Amino acid sequence: MNHISSDLRFRTAELADAGRLLEIYAPYVRDTAITFEYEVPSLEEFTERIRHTLERYPYIVAEQDGKILGYAYVGPFHERAAYDWAVETSIYVDRNVQHSGVGRGLYDVLEKVLRAMHILNLNACIAYPREADDHLTKNSAEFHAHLGYRLVGEFHDCGYKFGRWYDMIWMEKLIGEHTAHPEAVEAFPDVREKLVGTVLRS
Repeated sequence: MNHISSDLRFRTAELADAGRLLEIYAPYVRDTAITFEYEVPSLEEFTERIRHTLERYPYIVAEQDGKILGYAYVGPFHERAAYDWAVETSIYVDRNVQHSGVGRGLYDVLEKVLRAMHILNLNACIAYPREADDHLTKNSAEFHAHLGYRLVGEFHDCGYKFGRWYDMIWMEKLIGEHTAHPEAVEAFPDVREKLVGTVLRS
């Protein structure tokens, strides 16, 4: 295991990063059931996904010596206003540097950003095999469990990829107090500047 997390720099993704981020994501589509997406998206589509996320939510990259090694972002858990304090998390790390601290570093930074936005609930939707195979292991669930997520739901045989059926689980982590009058959630663009220089690099 090559621990490199101490050398990482975390910053907000830019649209110009889309090519490198897609390079990281594509093998997960082609070779794994970690994502249930069948086809690698085009650069244009992937760029639009980043742009859309950044309108409201953080999209964070981890880089070392100018090279992006992974990224994490969130989206709405549900669109209705009552769910504003909950988000769905996603993370992808270059497969050449897995188990090196990049994923933990990304999630640590992401949580700090989300707390600044007054987000309270983190929800992870994770593909899960009954038995590990060449396309999917239980590593993602184990990774989230190490970070304090707990299993809250399981759906059986709901994802079909590579000629086999996979389960899907939901894991949850609460990062704030649920009061009778929670602070209103702020959009990422509104808190981004105050995080630069502390949580995020410029």
